[in-house]
Amino acid sequence: MVIINLSGDIMEAIASAPGKTILFGEHSVVYKQPAIATAVNKRATISIKRSTNGVSTLRSDDLQFEAELDTENKSYNLIRGKPGIIRYILEALFSTHDHSPIDIKLSLNIPIGSGLGSSAAVTVATLAALHKFHGIKFNKHLIAKKAHIVERNVQGIASPLDTLVCTNGGMIYLSRDKMVSRFNLNFKSSFVIGYTSKRGNTGKMVRSVRALKNRNPRILGSIIKTMGQIVDEAKLAIISGNNQKIAELMNINQGLLDSIGVNTTELSRMVYSARRHGALGSKITGSGGGGSIIAFCPGKSNEVHDALNKYDNAIKIALSNEGVNLKYR
Repeated sequence: MVIINLSGDIMEAIASAPGKTILFGEHSVVYKQPAIATAVNKRATISIKRSTNGVSTLRSDDLQFEAELDTENKSYNLIRGKPGIIRYILEALFSTHDHSPIDIKLSLNIPIGSGLGSSAAVTVATLAALHKFHGIKFNKHLIAKKAHIVERNVQGIASPLDTLVCTNGGMIYLSRDKMVSRFNLNFKSSFVIGYTSKRGNTGKMVRSVRALKNRNPRILGSIIKTMGQIVDEAKLAIISGNNQKIAELMNINQGLLDSIGVNTTELSRMVYSARRHGALGSKITGSGGGGSIIAFCPGKSNEVHDALNKYDNAIKIALSNEGVNLKYR
Protein backbone atom coordinates (compact mmCIF):
# COMPACT_ATOMS: atom_id res chain seq x y z
CA MET A 1 0.00 0.00 0.00
CA VAL A 2 1.22 3.49 -0.85
CA ILE A 3 -0.27 6.74 0.44
CA ILE A 4 0.46 9.83 -1.70
CA ASN A 5 -0.30 13.48 -0.97
CA LEU A 6 -1.70 15.97 -3.51
CA SER A 7 1.77 17.04 -4.66
CA GLY A 8 2.56 13.45 -5.70
CA ASP A 9 5.11 12.77 -2.94
CA ILE A 10 4.90 9.43 -1.15
CA MET A 11 3.72 10.07 2.42
CA GLU A 12 3.74 6.45 3.56
CA ALA A 13 4.91 3.19 2.02
CA ILE A 14 3.60 -0.09 3.43
CA ALA A 15 4.89 -3.56 2.57
CA SER A 16 4.46 -7.02 4.04
CA ALA A 17 6.19 -10.37 3.65
CA PRO A 18 5.32 -13.88 4.84
CA GLY A 19 7.19 -16.05 7.27
CA LYS A 20 8.55 -19.39 6.09
CA THR A 21 9.29 -22.88 7.23
CA ILE A 22 11.87 -25.32 5.92
CA LEU A 23 10.39 -28.73 5.17
CA PHE A 24 13.62 -30.42 4.05
CA GLY A 25 17.24 -29.43 3.56
CA GLU A 26 18.36 -27.33 6.51
CA HIS A 27 22.15 -27.48 6.97
CA SER A 28 22.73 -29.61 3.88
CA VAL A 29 21.68 -26.62 1.74
CA VAL A 30 24.85 -24.86 2.94
CA TYR A 31 26.84 -27.58 1.12
CA LYS A 32 25.19 -27.19 -2.30
CA GLN A 33 22.43 -29.69 -1.62
CA PRO A 34 18.78 -28.96 -2.51
CA ALA A 35 16.09 -27.81 -0.10
CA ILE A 36 12.32 -27.40 0.08
CA ALA A 37 10.73 -24.53 1.95
CA THR A 38 7.36 -22.80 1.97
CA ALA A 39 5.81 -19.50 2.90
CA VAL A 40 3.26 -19.54 5.72
CA ASN A 41 0.22 -17.49 6.67
CA LYS A 42 2.03 -15.37 9.26
CA ARG A 43 3.42 -12.01 8.13
CA ALA A 44 5.60 -9.02 8.94
CA THR A 45 4.34 -5.58 7.88
CA ILE A 46 6.54 -2.48 7.67
CA SER A 47 5.30 1.08 7.17
CA ILE A 48 7.65 3.99 6.44
CA LYS A 49 6.86 7.71 6.42
CA ARG A 50 8.75 10.95 6.75
CA SER A 51 9.66 11.93 10.29
CA THR A 52 8.04 15.10 11.62
CA ASN A 53 10.72 15.85 14.23
CA GLY A 54 13.98 15.22 12.36
CA VAL A 55 14.70 11.92 14.15
CA SER A 56 14.39 8.41 12.68
CA THR A 57 12.37 6.05 14.87
CA LEU A 58 11.32 2.41 14.91
CA ARG A 59 8.27 1.27 16.84
CA SER A 60 6.47 -2.06 17.19
CA ASP A 61 3.43 -2.38 19.43
CA ASP A 62 3.43 -6.16 18.87
CA LEU A 63 6.96 -6.45 20.29
CA GLN A 64 6.50 -3.59 22.79
CA PHE A 65 9.55 -2.00 21.26
CA GLU A 66 10.68 1.55 20.47
CA ALA A 67 14.03 3.01 19.46
CA GLU A 68 15.64 6.05 17.87
CA LEU A 69 17.83 5.16 14.89
CA ASP A 70 21.09 6.47 13.48
CA THR A 71 20.80 4.85 10.06
CA GLU A 72 24.14 6.18 8.79
CA ASN A 73 26.12 4.53 11.59
CA LYS A 74 23.83 1.53 12.08
CA SER A 75 23.31 2.42 15.74
CA TYR A 76 20.29 3.06 17.92
CA ASN A 77 19.07 4.43 21.23
CA LEU A 78 16.73 1.90 22.83
CA ILE A 79 13.71 3.53 24.47
CA ARG A 80 11.87 0.35 25.46
CA GLY A 81 11.86 -3.37 24.74
CA LYS A 82 14.62 -5.70 23.54
CA PRO A 83 16.78 -4.91 20.47
CA GLY A 84 16.47 -8.31 18.69
CA ILE A 85 15.19 -7.67 15.18
CA ILE A 86 16.54 -4.10 14.98
CA ARG A 87 19.90 -5.21 13.53
CA TYR A 88 18.21 -6.51 10.39
CA ILE A 89 16.23 -3.31 9.91
CA LEU A 90 19.31 -1.12 10.41
CA GLU A 91 21.29 -3.22 7.91
CA ALA A 92 18.45 -2.95 5.37
CA LEU A 93 18.28 0.81 5.91
CA PHE A 94 22.03 1.15 5.49
CA SER A 95 21.88 -0.67 2.15
CA THR A 96 18.96 1.25 0.61
CA HIS A 97 17.98 4.37 2.59
CA ASP A 98 19.37 7.89 2.03
CA HIS A 99 19.53 8.45 5.83
CA SER A 100 16.84 11.14 5.84
CA PRO A 101 14.69 11.07 9.02
CA ILE A 102 11.84 8.54 8.83
CA ASP A 103 9.37 6.84 11.14
CA ILE A 104 9.11 3.05 10.81
CA LYS A 105 6.36 0.91 12.27
CA LEU A 106 6.62 -2.87 12.45
CA SER A 107 3.61 -5.16 12.83
CA LEU A 108 4.49 -8.81 13.35
CA ASN A 109 2.30 -11.87 13.87
CA ILE A 110 5.25 -14.27 13.48
CA PRO A 111 6.44 -15.42 16.91
CA ILE A 112 10.11 -14.52 17.43
CA GLY A 113 12.25 -17.64 17.75
CA SER A 114 9.55 -19.91 16.31
CA GLY A 115 11.57 -20.98 13.28
CA LEU A 116 9.17 -19.17 10.95
CA GLY A 117 11.74 -16.76 9.54
CA SER A 118 10.76 -13.58 11.39
CA SER A 119 14.10 -11.91 10.57
CA ALA A 120 13.85 -12.76 6.86
CA ALA A 121 10.23 -11.58 6.67
CA VAL A 122 11.05 -8.30 8.42
CA THR A 123 14.11 -7.76 6.20
CA VAL A 124 12.19 -8.41 2.98
CA ALA A 125 9.26 -6.20 4.04
CA THR A 126 11.63 -3.39 5.05
CA LEU A 127 13.46 -3.48 1.72
CA ALA A 128 10.21 -3.58 -0.26
CA ALA A 129 8.83 -0.58 1.64
CA LEU A 130 12.11 1.30 1.15
CA HIS A 131 12.06 0.59 -2.58
CA LYS A 132 8.58 2.09 -2.86
CA PHE A 133 9.37 4.97 -0.52
CA HIS A 134 12.36 5.98 -2.65
CA GLY A 135 10.73 5.29 -6.00
CA ILE A 136 12.94 2.29 -6.80
CA LYS A 137 11.33 -0.17 -9.21
CA PHE A 138 9.68 -3.06 -7.37
CA ASN A 139 11.79 -6.06 -8.32
CA LYS A 140 11.44 -9.30 -6.34
CA HIS A 141 14.73 -10.72 -7.60
CA LEU A 142 16.62 -7.65 -6.39
CA ILE A 143 14.80 -7.59 -3.03
CA ALA A 144 15.58 -11.28 -2.40
CA LYS A 145 19.23 -10.72 -3.29
CA LYS A 146 19.55 -7.65 -1.04
CA ALA A 147 17.72 -9.40 1.80
CA HIS A 148 20.13 -12.35 1.65
CA ILE A 149 23.08 -9.94 1.89
CA VAL A 150 21.45 -8.26 4.91
CA GLU A 151 20.96 -11.61 6.69
CA ARG A 152 24.52 -12.67 5.86
CA ASN A 153 25.95 -9.40 7.19
CA VAL A 154 24.00 -9.70 10.44
CA GLN A 155 24.45 -13.45 11.03
CA GLY A 156 27.88 -13.96 9.50
CA ILE A 157 26.56 -16.76 7.29
CA ALA A 158 23.16 -17.35 5.73
CA SER A 159 21.43 -19.48 3.13
CA PRO A 160 19.44 -17.59 0.47
CA LEU A 161 16.51 -19.95 1.11
CA ASP A 162 14.68 -17.93 3.79
CA THR A 163 14.71 -14.66 1.91
CA LEU A 164 13.79 -16.34 -1.39
CA VAL A 165 10.67 -17.85 0.16
CA CYS A 166 9.69 -14.68 2.05
CA THR A 167 10.01 -12.71 -1.20
CA ASN A 168 8.31 -15.09 -3.62
CA GLY A 169 5.79 -16.95 -1.46
CA GLY A 170 4.52 -20.46 -2.19
CA MET A 171 6.49 -23.68 -1.85
CA ILE A 172 9.85 -23.75 -3.58
CA TYR A 173 12.55 -26.24 -4.46
CA LEU A 174 16.08 -24.86 -4.40
CA SER A 175 18.28 -27.02 -6.62
CA ARG A 176 21.94 -27.92 -6.21
CA ASP A 177 22.91 -25.19 -8.66
CA LYS A 178 20.74 -22.65 -6.78
CA MET A 179 17.96 -22.58 -9.35
CA VAL A 180 14.52 -21.94 -7.85
CA SER A 181 11.43 -23.79 -9.02
CA ARG A 182 7.98 -23.33 -7.59
CA PHE A 183 5.66 -26.24 -6.89
CA ASN A 184 2.58 -25.89 -9.07
CA LEU A 185 0.12 -27.43 -6.62
CA ASN A 186 -2.29 -26.63 -3.83
CA PHE A 187 -0.80 -28.41 -0.82
CA LYS A 188 -3.17 -27.94 2.13
CA SER A 189 -2.00 -30.55 4.62
CA SER A 190 -1.89 -29.58 8.30
CA PHE A 191 1.30 -28.51 10.03
CA VAL A 192 2.10 -27.47 13.59
CA ILE A 193 5.23 -25.62 14.65
CA GLY A 194 6.54 -26.30 18.16
CA TYR A 195 9.16 -24.01 19.63
CA THR A 196 11.00 -23.69 22.92
CA SER A 197 12.03 -20.64 24.91
CA LYS A 198 15.64 -21.57 24.08
CA ARG A 199 16.38 -19.97 20.72
CA GLY A 200 18.81 -21.45 18.26
CA ASN A 201 21.71 -19.43 16.87
CA THR A 202 21.92 -20.06 13.13
CA GLY A 203 25.47 -18.84 12.68
CA LYS A 204 26.73 -20.81 15.67
CA MET A 205 25.04 -24.04 14.55
CA VAL A 206 26.30 -23.73 10.96
CA ARG A 207 29.85 -23.24 12.27
CA SER A 208 29.44 -26.23 14.59
CA VAL A 209 28.37 -28.52 11.74
CA ARG A 210 31.21 -27.23 9.58
CA ALA A 211 33.73 -28.01 12.34
CA LEU A 212 32.28 -31.52 12.74
CA LYS A 213 32.50 -32.03 8.98
CA ASN A 214 36.12 -30.87 8.94
CA ARG A 215 36.97 -33.43 11.63
CA ASN A 216 34.99 -36.22 9.92
CA PRO A 217 34.86 -35.28 6.23
CA ARG A 218 33.94 -38.68 4.74
CA ILE A 219 31.22 -39.48 7.27
CA LEU A 220 29.63 -36.02 7.30
CA GLY A 221 29.97 -35.78 3.54
CA SER A 222 27.90 -38.97 3.20
CA ILE A 223 25.27 -37.73 5.66
CA ILE A 224 24.93 -34.39 3.87
CA LYS A 225 24.65 -36.13 0.50
CA THR A 226 21.92 -38.39 1.92
CA MET A 227 20.05 -35.33 3.17
CA GLY A 228 20.09 -34.04 -0.39
CA GLN A 229 18.70 -37.33 -1.65
CA ILE A 230 15.89 -37.07 0.92
CA VAL A 231 14.98 -33.66 -0.52
CA ASP A 232 14.76 -35.11 -4.03
CA GLU A 233 12.54 -37.96 -2.80
CA ALA A 234 10.39 -35.49 -0.86
CA LYS A 235 9.91 -33.39 -3.99
CA LEU A 236 8.42 -36.39 -5.80
CA ALA A 237 6.27 -37.32 -2.78
CA ILE A 238 4.86 -33.78 -2.55
CA ILE A 239 4.06 -33.65 -6.26
CA SER A 240 2.28 -37.01 -6.07
CA GLY A 241 0.50 -36.15 -2.79
CA ASN A 242 1.98 -39.14 -0.95
CA ASN A 243 1.53 -38.08 2.68
CA GLN A 244 2.91 -41.29 4.14
CA LYS A 245 6.12 -40.90 2.14
CA ILE A 246 6.49 -37.25 3.11
CA ALA A 247 6.14 -38.18 6.79
CA GLU A 248 8.55 -41.09 6.53
CA LEU A 249 11.17 -38.87 4.93
CA MET A 250 10.70 -36.25 7.65
CA ASN A 251 11.38 -38.86 10.32
CA ILE A 252 14.49 -40.14 8.51
CA ASN A 253 15.70 -36.56 8.07
CA GLN A 254 15.29 -35.97 11.81
CA GLY A 255 17.62 -38.87 12.58
CA LEU A 256 20.29 -37.38 10.33
CA LEU A 257 19.90 -33.94 11.89
CA ASP A 258 20.41 -35.58 15.27
CA SER A 259 23.58 -37.24 13.97
CA ILE A 260 25.18 -33.92 12.99
CA GLY A 261 24.72 -32.48 16.48
CA VAL A 262 21.94 -29.93 16.03
CA ASN A 263 19.31 -31.68 18.16
CA THR A 264 18.60 -30.85 21.80
CA THR A 265 16.69 -32.56 24.61
CA GLU A 266 13.86 -30.03 24.22
CA LEU A 267 13.59 -30.45 20.46
CA SER A 268 13.67 -34.23 20.75
CA ARG A 269 10.91 -34.13 23.36
CA MET A 270 8.69 -32.14 21.02
CA VAL A 271 9.49 -34.37 18.02
CA TYR A 272 8.37 -37.52 19.85
CA SER A 273 5.45 -35.86 21.62
CA ALA A 274 4.10 -34.75 18.24
CA ARG A 275 4.33 -38.28 16.88
CA ARG A 276 2.66 -39.77 19.97
CA HIS A 277 -0.28 -37.41 19.56
CA GLY A 278 -0.97 -38.08 15.90
CA ALA A 279 1.72 -36.47 13.74
CA LEU A 280 2.72 -38.71 10.84
CA GLY A 281 6.14 -37.07 10.71
CA SER A 282 8.10 -34.52 12.73
CA LYS A 283 11.56 -33.01 12.61
CA ILE A 284 13.65 -29.99 13.45
CA THR A 285 13.02 -27.05 11.17
CA GLY A 286 15.76 -24.47 10.83
CA SER A 287 19.22 -24.54 12.34
CA GLY A 288 18.47 -26.45 15.57
CA GLY A 289 20.38 -26.03 18.81
CA GLY A 290 17.14 -24.70 20.25
CA GLY A 291 14.32 -23.19 18.25
CA SER A 292 11.70 -25.26 16.50
CA ILE A 293 10.25 -28.45 15.13
CA ILE A 294 7.66 -28.95 12.42
CA ALA A 295 5.00 -31.64 12.71
CA PHE A 296 3.07 -32.99 9.70
CA CYS A 297 -0.29 -33.96 11.11
CA PRO A 298 -3.18 -34.29 8.64
CA GLY A 299 -6.42 -34.38 10.65
CA LYS A 300 -4.59 -34.19 13.99
CA SER A 301 -3.40 -30.58 14.18
CA ASN A 302 -5.51 -29.74 17.24
CA GLU A 303 -4.25 -32.74 19.23
CA VAL A 304 -0.62 -32.10 18.31
CA HIS A 305 -0.90 -28.38 18.99
CA ASP A 306 -2.41 -28.92 22.44
CA ALA A 307 0.19 -31.56 23.37
CA LEU A 308 3.14 -29.36 22.41
CA ASN A 309 1.61 -26.32 24.07
CA LYS A 310 1.59 -28.04 27.47
CA TYR A 311 5.32 -27.72 28.06
CA ASP A 312 6.56 -25.52 25.20
CA ASN A 313 4.91 -23.28 22.59
CA ALA A 314 2.96 -24.27 19.51
CA ILE A 315 1.29 -22.60 16.57
CA LYS A 316 -0.83 -24.04 13.77
CA ILE A 317 0.20 -22.85 10.32
CA ALA A 318 -1.14 -22.97 6.80
CA LEU A 319 0.98 -22.74 3.69
CA SER A 320 0.69 -19.53 1.68
CA ASN A 321 1.19 -18.66 -1.98
CA GLU A 322 1.44 -14.94 -1.26
CA GLY A 323 4.92 -13.40 -1.22
CA VAL A 324 6.03 -9.84 -0.50
CA ASN A 325 3.54 -7.21 -1.55
CA LEU A 326 2.79 -3.51 -1.33
CA LYS A 327 -0.97 -3.81 -0.82
CA TYR A 328 -1.28 -5.65 2.48
CA ARG A 329 -2.07 -3.62 5.59
